[in-house]
Amino acid sequence: MAMISTDKTRLSYDEAGDGPAVVFAHAGIADRRMWDHQFTNLSRTHRVIRYDQRGYGGSADHEGPVPHHEDLLDLMDALEIGSATLVGASFGGAYAVDAALAAPERVEALALVCPGMSGHRWTGEFLRESREAILAAVPPDRLATYRAGDAVVLPEDVAAMAEAQARFMVLGPDRSPEDLPLEAWDLSLLMLRELFARRWSSPANEPAWPERPAVDRLGEITVPTLVVKGLSEVAAVQEVADLYMEGILGARSLTMPDTGHLPSVERPGELTAALAEFLVEEVSPSSTTLGRDTSRR
Repeated sequence: MAMISTDKTRLSYDEAGDGPAVVFAHAGIADRRMWDHQFTNLSRTHRVIRYDQRGYGGSADHEGPVPHHEDLLDLMDALEIGSATLVGASFGGAYAVDAALAAPERVEALALVCPGMSGHRWTGEFLRESREAILAAVPPDRLATYRAGDAVVLPEDVAAMAEAQARFMVLGPDRSPEDLPLEAWDLSLLMLRELFARRWSSPANEPAWPERPAVDRLGEITVPTLVVKGLSEVAAVQEVADLYMEGILGARSLTMPDTGHLPSVERPGELTAALAEFLVEEVSPSSTTLGRDTSRR
């Protein structure tokens, strides 16, 4: 792991390989480790970068709204990456899209894995189900104190919340941990435990979304785009992937049966192969390295 400073924060990242640049943005329920397989294998043909977003992994904390899509572009500036393919999962997919809309000349292509979307309004059913999963894990009074940063965090509450989120998001309905490879379930729980232990003991923060969200601007995206959907995950999240397919002209679709919200962890070989094919067939080898005098301002 390396650390790099941008104008706004310090981010932890890994870098390997040579060739056209590929930057990985992790899901909101994970960290950069979710890309282990893709990072290792795609580094044979590309310059690959994966990083922890602010408040995750080895990156700095921050209080208040965090413009994650700006952090992504700032990271590219700091690493002197002129343009890159952005691979984003869940909220990381939303940040990648927002970065592409903010600076289209910086993005060669998009690969959106079970993505979120800025400006999208979740259904009442999804909000109800997610709330029920949370409240079943940790009593509301203790959860309120954790969110306010007013209490010592109990390890059993961290473990309970991590498992509840893993069952709801990573697995999706009608599946059990036994449906995942053991190493995938273990990594998912590990990332979630570390996430909640940190979130409940660090300054409160939330994403700062663009003033013009992606939900109304998908037609502006003209770069090659791959949209990956896990057919076992929550239906409301699958619907967001469908919106990208409908809104981005020429977008390619990959549906993965018996797969939840983290295909990179659950089915790493399949996702890596799909990304490698996409990079060969759709992405021109024109990603460049910038000198600092021409980086984004």
